[in-house]
Amino acid sequence: MQYTTLGRTGVQVSTLSFGTMSFGTTADETTSAAMFHRCRQAGVNVFDCADVYGDGRSEEILGRLLKTCRDDVVLATKVYFPTGKGPNDRGATRYHITRAVEASLKRLDTDRIDLYYLHRFDDRTALDETLRAIDDLVRQGKILYPAVSNYAAWQTAKALGVAALHNLSPIVCTQPMYNLAKRQAEVEILPMAASENLAVMPYNPLGGGLLAGKYGAQRRPQEGRLVSNRMYQLRYANEENFALAEAFTNLATQAGHHPATLAIAWVNHHPAITSTLIGARNVEQLDACLDAANLELSDELYDAICALSRTPPPATDRNEERMGHNYKAKR
Repeated sequence: MQYTTLGRTGVQVSTLSFGTMSFGTTADETTSAAMFHRCRQAGVNVFDCADVYGDGRSEEILGRLLKTCRDDVVLATKVYFPTGKGPNDRGATRYHITRAVEASLKRLDTDRIDLYYLHRFDDRTALDETLRAIDDLVRQGKILYPAVSNYAAWQTAKALGVAALHNLSPIVCTQPMYNLAKRQAEVEILPMAASENLAVMPYNPLGGGLLAGKYGAQRRPQEGRLVSNRMYQLRYANEENFALAEAFTNLATQAGHHPATLAIAWVNHHPAITSTLIGARNVEQLDACLDAANLELSDELYDAICALSRTPPPATDRNEERMGHNYKAKR
């Protein structure tokens, strides 16, 4: 396992991190423990959770597993989505964040959260309200570093500006969706992060299983998130993506790599990526993901993978600039 710096913080993190959404849901506690220990054995030191995963069970299981190695691990969890039926049991308000962080600390059985993500941009709450609440938690030592997930580049840039204006704790990390089928992050999020020295920990490198070798133009597994989970069906289940999955699996086979290993290595190859978030339901699935830590892609293989899906246009839509066809200074 290799390690890299978490943005401007100086903290060293493994280039693969593990998402624990399966803990207490598709993986029971025994299987969760086996995956956790396998990750630690491989050198993973970042474990990512959220207060809504498994209705809190994921945090509880992760907290128990961290008992013997808490000071060796970068612990991440998130706040925003509904944790109850009340109208204020959600969002990025001071009202909700203050209660949500205490609940997460209790479930995780720890005195601090290392990376605390705003799980989504809150359209109803003033950003300075949110960031002041987060800054208070940093000053209290309950969280160490603020982070954002599912934020657009402009939303993250706005958060950085508001924090700088009011001398609040800055965002240090962003967590976008990023994989071969979902490359929108390349347009503005990844360039923005590189410019501002933000860490990037992308999720869904396998596209909810789409790129794990199980799907094709006419091939579907009996079970999986794209089969049973409506959210993932809406995100990935279309004919174009199934054709992409087949082409990618064929390329991976020709290159001699497990498709899951290659898909994660492709994400990690981008220079703006700090640590790619992997997940699994069992140790067998996990091992193929962990193998990506030791796979260095050649430029030729990386380019061949890129060519399988559409490269999104630049933010200005001026494709000609990539080809060197632009206005030239007159002599």
